[in-house]
Amino acid sequence: MKKSLVLAMAMALGVTASAYAANPFSDVPAGHWAYDSINKLAAAGVIEGYGDSTFGGDKLMTRYEMAQIVAKAMAKGANVDKLAAEFADELDTLGVRVAALEKKADNVKITGTIKASYSSYDGDKLNVDGQKAPTNHQGRLRSDLWVKGDINDDWTYSAMFRNQQFFTNDKGNAGEEDVAFQRAYVNGRVGGLAVQAGRYNKTDITGGNIHDNRMDGVQVSYGKDVKLTAGYGKATGVDVVTGKDKDFAYAELNGKLGAVDAYAAYYKFDNVAKTADDDKIWTVGMGFDLAKDLKLSGSYIKSDYDKAGVDDDGYVATLAYKGAKAAKAGSWGLSATYYDQGMGTVIAHTMDGVYFDEGFKGYSVGANYALAKNIVAGVTYYDLETKEAGKDTDAQTLWSQVVFSF
Repeated sequence: MKKSLVLAMAMALGVTASAYAANPFSDVPAGHWAYDSINKLAAAGVIEGYGDSTFGGDKLMTRYEMAQIVAKAMAKGANVDKLAAEFADELDTLGVRVAALEKKADNVKITGTIKASYSSYDGDKLNVDGQKAPTNHQGRLRSDLWVKGDINDDWTYSAMFRNQQFFTNDKGNAGEEDVAFQRAYVNGRVGGLAVQAGRYNKTDITGGNIHDNRMDGVQVSYGKDVKLTAGYGKATGVDVVTGKDKDFAYAELNGKLGAVDAYAAYYKFDNVAKTADDDKIWTVGMGFDLAKDLKLSGSYIKSDYDKAGVDDDGYVATLAYKGAKAAKAGSWGLSATYYDQGMGTVIAHTMDGVYFDEGFKGYSVGANYALAKNIVAGVTYYDLETKEAGKDTDAQTLWSQVVFSF
């Protein structure tokens, strides 16, 4: 152990000369320069030596051994912030929480993802806007940069910048790119309520089968095992009647009933263009494990949009096995989903394939795999057809991407 390290650790614990009379290590005599420091650290239980009454000061320690010493010093109240930051990974393995240290060391954390995706369209070659596409493929590079930090002990802030570059795509603007300020919101607590406010992404409780896009607004949540969430704001990704506002209100209730995850929700989108009116949507659903790592989930969705020849309800069912985890190389997952959604149940769908605003039915199958730590590849195939009366229009999409996380 280096002289500076012993002294620093001892000073952090407030060591004083001859604090303890007996030194447990035979290879550290009373006249040794580190006698008092080692004596105090041993008495405090921070260092233990090698079990043969020796300290072994000339031996090299592994990072894991050093992390054990740092962890014990932290438990004793020592101010060892720099050492804890250096050995954060080893401390995490030991189960030592260093969140408070991280807050003091750096109030701002920057993370992000880089996503390279490619989509191939077939069938009637419709793009995501429901228009005839000039080409049947799209290549895109999307970079998301997140900035997060603490405002105080109860409130945090988050912001996200997005850059997109289109290489080949169905809108004829290959080579173009754009940068947008996509998110800016705060999270905190007011009494027993969890609050989120600003520009955040709102994915509906079905997993995005109704709406998955940004909104400018506020939501409050109450509860833990059974949670009630309500929000109001302006929704994006929604085509509205010209000159009208984009008000969006919702209420969600979810909880665990034994082995079943259950939920119910209500959503109200004002002035939706395709309905030429407000669209009120109710949904209920549940999910449960059929076997280890195998989950079945389903949602029933009903809209108040009632028009001859147009379905006002629908359902979605998903079977998922495992799932790739960015932190675990070699992890993987499979999924299959069946859709049967009426026109009023679709506002801004979360899927990466071509779908129809008039309502659609069909299926998707997908797989993902962690190629290495923080590198995940995925592929999904969609085969859907419109539910618009009198039309026989279909679309197939093969979508793939690789995501790099940092």
